[in-house]
Amino acid sequence: MVIWRSLIASSLISLMIIGCSDPANYSSENAKKVVQESNVNQLITEVQDSQKAENLLIQANGLLDARRYQEALVFYNRVIAIKNDSAETWVNRGNALIALQQYPEAVESYDKAIAIRPNKDEAWYNRGNALTALQHYEEAVKSYDEAIAIDKNKHEAWTNRGIALTKLQRYKEALASYNQATTIRPNLHQVYYNKACNYALQNNLELTIENLKKAIELVPKKYRELAKNDRDFDKVRNEKRFQELLQ
Repeated sequence: MVIWRSLIASSLISLMIIGCSDPANYSSENAKKVVQESNVNQLITEVQDSQKAENLLIQANGLLDARRYQEALVFYNRVIAIKNDSAETWVNRGNALIALQQYPEAVESYDKAIAIRPNKDEAWYNRGNALTALQHYEEAVKSYDEAIAIDKNKHEAWTNRGIALTKLQRYKEALASYNQATTIRPNLHQVYYNKACNYALQNNLELTIENLKKAIELVPKKYRELAKNDRDFDKVRNEKRFQELLQ
């Protein structure tokens, strides 16, 4: 199967020798100044930290796009050490961890993103992918369901949901999920290939051939090669029509 701001402020603190006259009044005014100065300094620190985190996140995302996953992970961790309430950071950190095949850690990262922003469909979708890699198919289906509830047109979630359901031998539900994906976006070659796998596991030669043929028509070399060694086709592998299709 195929899985798919800047604030500039200054303050001058003057040291004064306190006399005996009206100490209470001075103390009150001095306290106000200290509080004001403290608030300004805190705001400056927060803005500087936010800017630093933003710059680090840009670098981390660049490394992720360049497939330098281990380096990207280091930068995402640096962002989180400064600012740990960014759902985007946790999601992309999870993506780097998936690429590094550190699936349990990826699930934890997506969980952090979801805790911050429960309606972030990318977090639910990628969480499902990590759980599928861990062969936790029931939980993966639930994650895909959450992603779809947020974005019903997310064809990738419908496709990978179908894969998880096929692994659970819930073939009819899986086919319905695949069909929903192609309703949203026709000519999804991954879906036709995965439908062929589904039918082959059910020993349905006719529909295996029909769907595998569509996948091969769309991406010939890839799916001929995949089907030659994919164990999902073992029940139909010795059939003459199947063998001819791979020639």
